[in-house]
Amino acid sequence: MMLNSTLTTSSYFILGAYLHVGNLRHLYFTLTALLYFVILVVNTSLIVVICMNRSLHEPMYIFLCSLFVNELYGSTGLFPFLLVQILSDVHTVSVPFCFLQIFSIYTYGSVEFSNLAVMSYDRYLAICYPLQYNTCMTSDKAAIFIVVIWLHCFVKFLITLSLNIRLPLCGNIINSLYCQNYLVVKLACSDTKVNNIYGLFGTVLGVLVPLIPILFSYTKILKVCFSGSKQTRQKAVSTCTPHLASLLNFSFGCCFEILQSRFDTTGVPSMLRILLSLYFLIIQPLLNPIMYGLQMTKIRKTYKHLFCYKTLTVQTD
Repeated sequence: MMLNSTLTTSSYFILGAYLHVGNLRHLYFTLTALLYFVILVVNTSLIVVICMNRSLHEPMYIFLCSLFVNELYGSTGLFPFLLVQILSDVHTVSVPFCFLQIFSIYTYGSVEFSNLAVMSYDRYLAICYPLQYNTCMTSDKAAIFIVVIWLHCFVKFLITLSLNIRLPLCGNIINSLYCQNYLVVKLACSDTKVNNIYGLFGTVLGVLVPLIPILFSYTKILKVCFSGSKQTRQKAVSTCTPHLASLLNFSFGCCFEILQSRFDTTGVPSMLRILLSLYFLIIQPLLNPIMYGLQMTKIRKTYKHLFCYKTLTVQTD
């Protein structure tokens, strides 16, 4: 689609990546609503499990709770909007809501990666310094880490939005299923040098800074695994497997999104482009609670005690 070359004062954006699915829209709506419902249920139930069991009020589970809260936050920034758009014939979004969605989705991604980075450091302490772990990483320190992560990500993207909102635009067509910061900035008529510099600075903060503790932690963990006992290796594998799977899945999803939004992907089938653009916003919130819930023995036992026991009690009564 060609963008208008003249300055626009439109109060809405047009989303140009939606397919005309005709009678299939109700099927897509049902599948999307079901997926959102599953994400809400599994993440909320695990948050309840961690909050209600005092034995789970440990740093590792506090970080997990923050991760599950973030999955709910990111999913809510996308799914209700997506459901409305699927049933709509005109795929438009108001300018204020578009920037609100940009804020929620981008802060979700930043919090996710930062949370995973802190979790990798926590695993490093637990595996490499098991005797000092309870001193090095306490519940209070974990809570401070989480507060700093969320505040940092929110402030960073508030500055991004304050820079972008003031840009005069030469069009209002966004070739995406949802609002993306990069695509909105591309519509600007004025010089975007300041936006680009701050965007590069924000990318370094959001990617490189979390990447350093991740690489450091797993380098040290691998050294311990190769030089340690069989029991140490088994502990490292059992505790790091879900974290590594989550980290790799999220990284791949973000790479897919960056590639398809910044490069010409017209040769890629439309449905595949849609799936790639939504991958990190759909698979991550669905994968994390299922994977951690199955892997962590304490979570499984508490879940069965809270929900299965109550169900049996109700049936008996």
